[in-house]
Amino acid sequence: MRSRTLAGTIALGLLAGCAQVPAPRPVAVATPAHFDAIPPSWTEAAPADGAPRGAWWQAFGDPVLDDLEARADKASPTLAAVLARRDEARAVLGQTAAALVPEVDGVASAEREREAQDRPLTTGSAVTYNAYTVGAQLSYEIDLWGRVRNSVAAARSEARATEADLASARLSLQAQVADAYARLRGLDAEADLLSRSVDAYTRAYDLTRRRHIGGAASGLDENRAMTVLGNARALAVDVANQRTTTEHELAALVGAPASGFHVAPVAHVIPAPGVPVGTPSTLLQRRPDIAAAERRIAEANARIGVAHAALYPLVTLGLGAGYQTTGPALLSAPNTFWALGPLGLDLPLFDGGKRRAALRQARAQFDEAAANYRTTVIGAFRDVEDALSAARDLSREADEQQRAVKAAETTSQLSFTRYREGAADYLEVVTSQTDALNAERTLLAVETRRAQASVAIVRALGGPVS
Repeated sequence: MRSRTLAGTIALGLLAGCAQVPAPRPVAVATPAHFDAIPPSWTEAAPADGAPRGAWWQAFGDPVLDDLEARADKASPTLAAVLARRDEARAVLGQTAAALVPEVDGVASAEREREAQDRPLTTGSAVTYNAYTVGAQLSYEIDLWGRVRNSVAAARSEARATEADLASARLSLQAQVADAYARLRGLDAEADLLSRSVDAYTRAYDLTRRRHIGGAASGLDENRAMTVLGNARALAVDVANQRTTTEHELAALVGAPASGFHVAPVAHVIPAPGVPVGTPSTLLQRRPDIAAAERRIAEANARIGVAHAALYPLVTLGLGAGYQTTGPALLSAPNTFWALGPLGLDLPLFDGGKRRAALRQARAQFDEAAANYRTTVIGAFRDVEDALSAARDLSREADEQQRAVKAAETTSQLSFTRYREGAADYLEVVTSQTDALNAERTLLAVETRRAQASVAIVRALGGPVS
């Protein structure tokens, strides 16, 4: 199979000194250049998850769906939770990035102190005095080995990954609403079909019962007519139950309680918009889950740098300055003080292999993130191929089923005419009526699945196909 490679290359800053992060490795996944074969080539992934997707569901041309999508975007608790996680990651990035600059703290103290008479280096007398201090202290980690820089890079990658998570959750929610709505309208159409069928079967049963009373039909014919009518009524109840469940599903998706939520029935299946032929595989770069997986590779690689830097000394610098006095004249030049230091050096000598184990863990986490990325990409292509295949095959199936419906309707009409004229028994009518109803229900199911397949294509490609 001709193929190209969708590759995610993670750019990392070089570490200072002798502690270096391993060079970033491309994570490559062999993929088809198009979803139908075209000449092979190579391309590097360029995540486009931030590209605007627009109100893609408007292609279905249904204002009720438009309203449901807007409500879901505003009130879905699932989306709100992902949004909160995005905000949390941004806050963590802000906290981590603060270590790039010195921390400055203001200090102030006032105390009264008595020193003991027999204290060391004393003149042999007790002293009682007031002490006042106002100043500032500065502390800063000298990032020789890149621990801070790589921590910031990891936090930044995680923040960007949560942005993609949010886009993925929003797209998933939109697709779920559209899918549930398509099923709801399919059930509405089926309920309307069953309602019309019950009316027709009721008339047929009444005719058969009158013929039985008049001696022109047997009790067997009457019972067969009642069986067909009873089955249709039972199916109508089942469809009504399915519709209620689907309506409750929509309520949960838009963040509303099931009680009181209602979508007025409309007896038609929403039409499935077409999908251009030859959809390029590069469209998958819009998938936010792929972008999130790639950014988590970058995070994992930066974590290797953090773990590597832990093998080297931690160097910190302190600085203090201010005013100090025992009397009321605090803010005066003679009472100033300053101190450069301490210059801290935390040198790891022996930790039982703890830091080395942490480095091995970071490298294993990178390998896991790379494997997850490949799994996500491969799964994305499967999603698209499944959705495109379903759309193509369901289109052909709908054409064939339409012909089957016309033939079944004609057979049903002819068989009932033959029965009314005494040329056939009611078994022929029952068989043809059942076949016609099943054919029409199958057609409605196919049309509903076509609409669902259109939604699945948008979801699989990370956005609409223009």
